[in-house]
Amino acid sequence: MDAADEGELVRRVARGDRRAFDELYRRTAPWLEVRLRCRCADPDVVAEVLQDTYLTVWRAAGSFAGVQTKSSGGGKGSAVGWLWTIAAHRLVDAFRRRARKARVPQVELMPSTAPAAEDEVMAARVGQELEQALLVLPPEVRAALRATVLDGLSTREASVLLGVPENTVKSRVRRARIALREALS
Repeated sequence: MDAADEGELVRRVARGDRRAFDELYRRTAPWLEVRLRCRCADPDVVAEVLQDTYLTVWRAAGSFAGVQTKSSGGGKGSAVGWLWTIAAHRLVDAFRRRARKARVPQVELMPSTAPAAEDEVMAARVGQELEQALLVLPPEVRAALRATVLDGLSTREASVLLGVPENTVKSRVRRARIALREALS
């Protein structure tokens, strides 16, 4: 195993040789980690990228051409270059994931406190009164209120849904709000 260069190790990995993979990792992981740390100060990201890189090497070793070129000085340069290309792509992916997470607004959680018993009783009472007040409304007024308030439709959308002009929807919603205000006060 010591006589095999990195290119030969990758070709053996492609054939499923676990010992070749272990040797490739032993030889290249320290060097690759140093290169990654030069580009990223977060040790967790570097560790994740290293893991992803070697997982990709294990899965995609068969795609490594291993063609020796004069400029690379043999197979060693091309295998190490292939490894670095994989690691660089994984690092860019990690930076993109981090940027997406940073753009997601953080929602501040409210401290959870149980409502007081009086508040629960009042909410239930108001809920019952609101329900009774809604039942007293004429059906067309209740439908306009439901469409605009509960369903969240615009006046135009409610107008199309209910088959009445927009101004009729507006006046019905106004009538409903006035009636509810009087019933609940």
